[in-house]
Amino acid sequence: MSRPVSISSVFSHFDASADAENLSRGLVFSPDNGTHPLCLLAVAELQTYLQGQPEWNHNFGLSGDIEKVIGKMFGVLVVRTKDDHTGYLWAFSGKIGGGNHYPSFVPPVFDGLQDGSFLNAGMRELTAINQEINDLESLAVHPDKYRIQQLKLYRKQHSLALQQQLFSHYHFLNSAGVSKSLLELFNAAGYRQPPAGAGECAAPKLLQYAYLHGMQPLAMTEFWWGLSPKSATWKHGRFYQPCREKCAPILAHMLS
Repeated sequence: MSRPVSISSVFSHFDASADAENLSRGLVFSPDNGTHPLCLLAVAELQTYLQGQPEWNHNFGLSGDIEKVIGKMFGVLVVRTKDDHTGYLWAFSGKIGGGNHYPSFVPPVFDGLQDGSFLNAGMRELTAINQEINDLESLAVHPDKYRIQQLKLYRKQHSLALQQQLFSHYHFLNSAGVSKSLLELFNAAGYRQPPAGAGECAAPKLLQYAYLHGMQPLAMTEFWWGLSPKSATWKHGRFYQPCREKCAPILAHMLS
């Protein structure tokens, strides 16, 4: 479970001059639609915010520092609230500045970083295992090869078990209020298990928050912000569809 987030902090109204009600009239949500004008307005607000935000310290690589660059996918979702107001939500994929929670953004579907969580405890144990392996391997004379082998096997088993436990805590709603687990969705789609990071992308976060708070999704888009450390695919400021590898089985359910 994610900790509560004030709706007033993450839901933004469009500027009165945007004539959002007219632009939103007749909208039928689909992630395959082109970028709607209302999404462009929400993106402009988000990008202005990103250029001067005070909430985190994160190296997007845009200030000339190319060490440990981590560009990010951001998303906006145009919604209509239960009391018939049109506005928008913001989200980022994964974590920003090592954190999951910031006042202007929707929370994660599941927060494994909370104090006392099984994930934090499990990661500490993995760190201890790695340290013991490194200490044994650094011995100049007669390293305990059997012990090292056993530790590496235990590390693999512990890591897999921790990942499965993490996956089991992700559950996603659709507009009818039906909830399905991450493992259930990817198994039904023919995967042996979900890929790492599944459920942490911007699109599922946005839709989950909207459904939890009775908001109707109207239009959505995602864009890349910063330099990409791994792939030439992601270009700063460009728009992209939700990724197929991590999002397709989730969105197939959430939009059903």
